[in-house]
Amino acid sequence: MSENILKLDEATFDEIVGSSNEPVLVDFWAEWCGPCKMIAPILDEIAGEHDGLRIGKVDIDENLGLAKRYDIMSIPTMIVFQDGQPVKRLVGAKGKGQLLEDLSEYL
Repeated sequence: MSENILKLDEATFDEIVGSSNEPVLVDFWAEWCGPCKMIAPILDEIAGEHDGLRIGKVDIDENLGLAKRYDIMSIPTMIVFQDGQPVKRLVGAKGKGQLLEDLSEYL
Protein backbone atom coordinates (compact mmCIF):
# COMPACT_ATOMS: atom_id res chain seq x y z
CA MET A 1 0.00 0.00 0.00
CA SER A 2 1.39 3.40 -0.93
CA GLU A 3 1.81 6.46 1.25
CA ASN A 4 -1.18 8.04 -0.56
CA ILE A 5 -3.58 5.39 0.75
CA LEU A 6 -4.73 5.18 4.37
CA LYS A 7 -4.92 1.71 5.88
CA LEU A 8 -8.11 1.68 7.93
CA ASP A 9 -9.22 -0.86 10.50
CA GLU A 10 -11.88 -1.13 13.18
CA ALA A 11 -9.67 0.76 15.65
CA THR A 12 -8.92 3.75 13.39
CA PHE A 13 -11.90 3.93 11.01
CA ASP A 14 -14.27 6.22 12.94
CA GLU A 15 -11.53 8.60 14.04
CA ILE A 16 -9.97 9.01 10.58
CA VAL A 17 -13.16 9.01 8.50
CA GLY A 18 -15.20 11.01 11.01
CA SER A 19 -12.61 13.74 11.57
CA SER A 20 -11.64 14.34 7.95
CA ASN A 21 -12.43 17.76 6.49
CA GLU A 22 -12.21 16.26 2.99
CA PRO A 23 -14.37 13.49 1.57
CA VAL A 24 -12.91 10.02 2.15
CA LEU A 25 -13.26 7.22 -0.40
CA VAL A 26 -13.06 3.89 1.43
CA ASP A 27 -12.27 0.81 -0.63
CA PHE A 28 -13.56 -2.39 0.98
CA TRP A 29 -11.37 -5.18 -0.44
CA ALA A 30 -9.71 -8.54 0.26
CA GLU A 31 -6.34 -10.02 -0.65
CA TRP A 32 -7.95 -12.87 -2.63
CA CYS A 33 -10.12 -10.55 -4.76
CA GLY A 34 -8.82 -10.21 -8.34
CA PRO A 35 -10.89 -7.13 -9.27
CA CYS A 36 -9.74 -5.47 -6.02
CA LYS A 37 -6.13 -5.94 -7.10
CA MET A 38 -6.95 -4.49 -10.53
CA ILE A 39 -8.27 -1.21 -9.11
CA ALA A 40 -5.59 -0.79 -6.41
CA PRO A 41 -3.08 1.01 -8.69
CA ILE A 42 -5.87 3.18 -10.10
CA LEU A 43 -6.90 4.28 -6.60
CA ASP A 44 -3.25 4.98 -5.81
CA GLU A 45 -2.98 7.21 -8.90
CA ILE A 46 -6.17 9.09 -8.00
CA ALA A 47 -4.93 9.57 -4.41
CA GLY A 48 -1.68 11.05 -5.71
CA GLU A 49 -3.40 13.37 -8.19
CA HIS A 50 -6.28 14.75 -6.09
CA ASP A 51 -5.49 16.40 -2.77
CA GLY A 52 -9.14 17.13 -1.96
CA LEU A 53 -10.07 13.45 -1.66
CA ARG A 54 -8.57 11.08 0.89
CA ILE A 55 -8.54 7.38 0.02
CA GLY A 56 -8.49 4.56 2.52
CA LYS A 57 -8.69 0.78 2.31
CA VAL A 58 -10.40 -1.70 4.62
CA ASP A 59 -9.46 -5.38 4.36
CA ILE A 60 -12.80 -7.07 4.97
CA ASP A 61 -11.19 -10.33 6.10
CA GLU A 62 -9.42 -8.49 8.93
CA ASN A 63 -12.31 -6.10 9.68
CA LEU A 64 -15.50 -8.12 9.40
CA GLY A 65 -17.32 -5.74 11.75
CA LEU A 66 -16.85 -2.82 9.35
CA ALA A 67 -17.94 -4.95 6.40
CA LYS A 68 -21.14 -5.87 8.25
CA ARG A 69 -21.71 -2.32 9.46
CA TYR A 70 -21.72 -0.99 5.89
CA ASP A 71 -23.53 -3.99 4.32
CA ILE A 72 -20.64 -4.99 2.07
CA MET A 73 -22.09 -7.86 0.02
CA SER A 74 -19.57 -7.94 -2.83
CA ILE A 75 -16.13 -6.51 -3.35
CA PRO A 76 -14.70 -4.25 -4.39
CA THR A 77 -17.19 -1.83 -2.87
CA MET A 78 -16.15 1.78 -2.45
CA ILE A 79 -18.05 4.21 -0.26
CA VAL A 80 -17.52 7.97 -0.18
CA PHE A 81 -17.86 9.42 3.31
CA GLN A 82 -18.44 13.10 3.97
CA ASP A 83 -18.49 14.40 7.54
CA GLY A 84 -18.28 10.77 8.67
CA GLN A 85 -21.46 9.76 6.82
CA PRO A 86 -21.69 7.52 3.73
CA VAL A 87 -22.88 9.61 0.78
CA LYS A 88 -22.10 7.47 -2.29
CA ARG A 89 -21.55 3.76 -2.95
CA LEU A 90 -19.71 2.30 -5.95
CA VAL A 91 -19.71 -1.47 -6.48
CA GLY A 92 -17.37 -3.36 -8.79
CA ALA A 93 -14.08 -2.67 -10.49
CA LYS A 94 -14.03 0.32 -12.82
CA GLY A 95 -11.42 1.95 -14.99
CA LYS A 96 -9.82 5.23 -14.00
CA GLY A 97 -12.01 7.32 -16.33
CA GLN A 98 -15.23 5.85 -14.96
CA LEU A 99 -14.06 6.22 -11.36
CA LEU A 100 -13.09 9.86 -11.91
CA GLU A 101 -16.48 10.50 -13.48
CA ASP A 102 -18.29 8.81 -10.58
CA LEU A 103 -16.22 10.79 -8.07
CA SER A 104 -16.21 14.12 -9.92
CA GLU A 105 -18.39 15.92 -7.38
CA TYR A 106 -15.86 15.10 -4.62
CA LEU A 107 -12.64 15.96 -6.48
